[in-house]
Amino acid sequence: MNLDACELNRWELFRREQKNLDRAGFVQILREHPAAVILDVRTKQEFSEWHIPNSIHMDYFAYDLLDRFEEMDKNLPYLIYCRSGRRSVRVCVLMRNSGFKNVYNLDGGLKNW
Repeated sequence: MNLDACELNRWELFRREQKNLDRAGFVQILREHPAAVILDVRTKQEFSEWHIPNSIHMDYFAYDLLDRFEEMDKNLPYLIYCRSGRRSVRVCVLMRNSGFKNVYNLDGGLKNW
């Protein structure tokens, strides 16, 4: 085992595989694609305290999260965010694995908003 090598954790590997955007990139996608869907994947309480205008709440911890993907148009762009970026990365992975092509992650979540 090479102790000098620093392995990346699984979350960081997943994050690097996503289309990660900063705030300006997020806003640019919204301008270019007015039909884009903004998904807030935080808890209901977090969402009620504050959210990006026009966001749809879709709790990462909800039992029916994957079922809700079935009702969504896979051709639309989706902008996903949470508080820090960890949940949104996981949702992006799940959505891409479910056939969504245009999925964007707010890198760093609302902490970087």
